[in-house]
Amino acid sequence: MIQKADLSHKPSPAVGADIGASLAKLAVRGSDGRVRFRLVPTPAIEQIAQEVESLAPAFVGVTGGGGSALSKLLSCDTARADEFAAWRRGALEMLRRQRADASGAFLLVSLGTGTSAMLIEDGNVTRVGGTALDGGTIVGLGVALTDAVCFEQITQLARAGDRRNVDLLVSDIYPAGELPLPCDLNAASFAKLGRADHEGRPNDSDLAHAIMGMVGENVGLICGALAASNGVEKIVYGGSTLRNNEALVEILAVMAAVRGQSAIFLENPEFAGALGALSLASGRVEPQPLEIE
Repeated sequence: MIQKADLSHKPSPAVGADIGASLAKLAVRGSDGRVRFRLVPTPAIEQIAQEVESLAPAFVGVTGGGGSALSKLLSCDTARADEFAAWRRGALEMLRRQRADASGAFLLVSLGTGTSAMLIEDGNVTRVGGTALDGGTIVGLGVALTDAVCFEQITQLARAGDRRNVDLLVSDIYPAGELPLPCDLNAASFAKLGRADHEGRPNDSDLAHAIMGMVGENVGLICGALAASNGVEKIVYGGSTLRNNEALVEILAVMAAVRGQSAIFLENPEFAGALGALSLASGRVEPQPLEIE
């Protein structure tokens, strides 16, 4: 059984670990009670275990697809947290710290290698849908279509790009005023590249922005429909795909606004699951400001 931290004095060092398909996210509570975040960009579970052990935690709360494998390699006490329950707890803690409205029911969306959408209602969490379009898609297409070799390079390219040079817009098909739709609305992702009048290869920035547009629009449409079908108007987005990804955040915000829904983006979005795993294992997280190491 996991050892509970003695919170009447100094809290014991502890770790919450969310082990995904490509990233390990750690929420580390030190003896000062503060929670600091660490990102371990490696798929090697042995290296992640060494990183966690080096922190000398009294216990570790684990979640994510690689959580069970990590538990077997650790010498300290561990507690397995259901991934959706961990996301709920972590997101609520982050919303409280952001002073964002966490009242009532809302859709919580985890944007990682893939996308999961969870209904948070009456203290419960239920997965209500998702899509295979997400960070894995962005990296795969980004590496295939541009000279980028990693997620960070793709997001940097997207900041400087203009997807209108790649996507086919309504104005490219219909004269102005012929349809009751905005002229700059995307009609078909990447479709300009297949037109006979298209010349030359688009630059990498425009391609990266178009990738973000395709993923963001589809995730936004799917999650917006899931929110509406479950009777909620608020969508809370988190996950590693949002990390330093202004282009995707902007697209998701626009998609929510078009449907008359509100979108809230978690600060430090990739660490919601790790923070939740830590909170579930320890009983609560000390009410101290969050810091990123």
